[in-house]
Amino acid sequence: MRIGILGTGVVGEGIGQKLIANGHEVRLGSRTPDNAKGHAWARAQGPKASAGTFASTAEFGELLFNCTHGESSIVALSAAGPANLGSKILIDVANAFSFTNGAIQLAYSSSDSLGEHIQNTFPALKVVKALNTLNVSLMVNPGALANGEHDLMMAGNDADAKAAVRAFLTKEFGWKHFVDLGDIKGARACEGWLSVWGRLYGTLKTPNFSMRVVK
Repeated sequence: MRIGILGTGVVGEGIGQKLIANGHEVRLGSRTPDNAKGHAWARAQGPKASAGTFASTAEFGELLFNCTHGESSIVALSAAGPANLGSKILIDVANAFSFTNGAIQLAYSSSDSLGEHIQNTFPALKVVKALNTLNVSLMVNPGALANGEHDLMMAGNDADAKAAVRAFLTKEFGWKHFVDLGDIKGARACEGWLSVWGRLYGTLKTPNFSMRVVK
């Protein structure tokens, strides 16, 4: 499969590296065609890796990941272009936040979310919010913690797209357990978890933790 990843940070690189190891073709997208970081990553990963603009990456990918910083995601997706995004599945991994006095401040209120903003701006896209509640090492290898016996939250309007994402994340990364929070408004909870994540990180002194929902 050809997979387009918007963003050249550690999350995009980590997801891309895992998918290349699994045999997929992966392109990392950035604002400019000559992004040094993206091209260095592609050279290191071998012939199945490439780097390009947001537009070429969106056109290339049969499946898309949004791994840009959340406060820049709409700009990045606009640069990708509605025609290139089409009606593809977009796994939205991004969080929109800033640091104020050392504390995480979410960019969206409890009545909105980045996932919703993306879906409303690009209505043809099938946006599935997932993976944003974890360190990238656990995103691509959930079995490294508690033998993978922890839960991944997700949300999105399209039931078939969510089923496809569940199947993909199970096959490619080894996820066992999912909590479907419903339509894309559930992204508010996924993104709101970042505040809890930040506090736990400060307490536990490690990013290698997750959640398990028990009822």
